[in-house]
Amino acid sequence: MPYTVRVEQVASIPTAVVRRQAQLSELSHVVPQACGIVWDAIRAQSVQGAQRNIALYFDGEINLEAGVELDGRTSFAGYGEVVRSAMPGGTVATAVHVGPYSGLPDAHQAIRRWCTDHRCALAGPNWEIYGHWLEDETQLRTDVFYLLRNTMAPVHTCRETGDEQGFV
Repeated sequence: MPYTVRVEQVASIPTAVVRRQAQLSELSHVVPQACGIVWDAIRAQSVQGAQRNIALYFDGEINLEAGVELDGRTSFAGYGEVVRSAMPGGTVATAVHVGPYSGLPDAHQAIRRWCTDHRCALAGPNWEIYGHWLEDETQLRTDVFYLLRNTMAPVHTCRETGDEQGFV
């Protein structure tokens, strides 16, 4: 599937999450299980303002947080292993994946390749925001984000012109 990669500014989003470490081969089980734990905690506390499932990946060791977006007005202090956290805000490279989750590695690879080609330096974390579940997996939407290292460059450039201003 071809991907259109965009550079955007995003705000930090509050989340309720559990923290895990996993192997790449375990993610298809670890992320849904963690999101289920968070939803159980949200229901147990009758939390209002819970939204979409998320997974935030911190490093190559696959330290991650998985859980649920919260709207900015949601009061949630934590519940057992479920803690309040937030997804990063800042300049990101992002693409939309439509289809089964098994195809997500292609979206990640497309963003990383685009960043290399456009000399956009990655800042570390990347994350996925999952659209609402549909029985037709070919229609599932997942937004994929990579935080970029920014040194006050215009959001849309990333050295596309070949000059030395912008992202380092």
